[in-house]
Amino acid sequence: MKLLFISLGCDKNLVDSEVMLGMLTQKGYEITDDEEQADAVVINTCCFIGDAKEESINTILEMGKRRVSGQLKALIVTGCLAQRYHDEIQKEIPEVDAILGTTATEKIVETLEKVLEGQPENYLEDLDKKPVGGKKRVLTTGGYYDYLKIAEGCDKHCTYCIIPKVRGNYRSVPMEQLLAEARDLAEQGVRELILVAQETTLYGRDLYGEKSLPKLLQELCRIDGLSFIRVLYCYPEEITQELIDVIAREEKICNYLDIPIQSGSDRILKRMGRRTDTAQIRELIKRLREKIPDICIRTTLITGFPGETEEDHEATMALVDEMEFDRLGVFTYSQEEDTPAAAMEDQIDEEVKKEAEKARKDAEKAERDAAEKAEKARREAEKAKIEAVAKAEKAKRDAEEKARKESEKACRK
Repeated sequence: MKLLFISLGCDKNLVDSEVMLGMLTQKGYEITDDEEQADAVVINTCCFIGDAKEESINTILEMGKRRVSGQLKALIVTGCLAQRYHDEIQKEIPEVDAILGTTATEKIVETLEKVLEGQPENYLEDLDKKPVGGKKRVLTTGGYYDYLKIAEGCDKHCTYCIIPKVRGNYRSVPMEQLLAEARDLAEQGVRELILVAQETTLYGRDLYGEKSLPKLLQELCRIDGLSFIRVLYCYPEEITQELIDVIAREEKICNYLDIPIQSGSDRILKRMGRRTDTAQIRELIKRLREKIPDICIRTTLITGFPGETEEDHEATMALVDEMEFDRLGVFTYSQEEDTPAAAMEDQIDEEVKKEAEKARKDAEKAERDAAEKAEKARREAEKAKIEAVAKAEKAKRDAEEKARKESEKACRK
């Protein structure tokens, strides 16, 4: 039987997909990327923002047509959308045979087999179920790099975010399981390992009583075959000096951090439920650049959060200009039901959100273009310097060679 696996959403979802693919291939199922050849389809969905929900629903509907026509023998939906809207999916899209919640991915083989036997069953398990790492995966990234998901869920409960309701509270994967998984990935040819979670910087606190990302990183650096280790999703308030020191010291760890700040207005940060203010953000960026001068810092911003004013927007633009982030992602606020922000007054019109998004992206692009231009000029100057030194050394060698030959000629006379 040939199976098509469609993975939507974030890199954390992709890890789940690779784990499920590993289970399916070990049971003898053949994987195809051609929907015309597929006998069954699994869709790993996302529902973080409106656009992601729309993409997931459209994909389910598209595959649902193939299920109705008889081209497919099974259609299974898993991931965040399935967890959040399982009742609605079953009611509104009966073409879906079975649903797996976000903590039930290990049931994928059993679910598929039951569908094929004509006895479909949904699996929705405890959201705070302990995550298990170290499972065999089918790599889908091309092999040179891949992701290591070090934790599940989130405890922050930002007012705009639905993640705790679909992924549960923060739960770290035991370190020994992560190291075993990383070794397996390295043996499969992975050279760059990218650490992901809803928040990487809290890793280990629930298991070991303290934040243990620095220790995990040091252990990962000892694995033969891994050349680069990159860390994403670092909450600014959880970045410790110990973590900064480890990144600076360990050669395998990329001088790169992804630090979502979401806004440059203290008033909006408070409404978002964020745990840092702009003064703390400035201080953190300063410490990072003092300790690691060549560090690349990426961040993300949300535009059009409820109640955001022109003054808040200008404060964010000023912070972006001041901090000179190396990379910047900008997203319009998505009003997600069952979140505190969705019930706030002063929701912003979509047109205004888009204008603010464009302004912030334009500012980031201008900064990036200026940085790239400066870097190009620096490289050209360095190249000219090297060429000048080489030319001078050649002239010196030529002069010395000429003098030597003239001296030899004089001696022969």
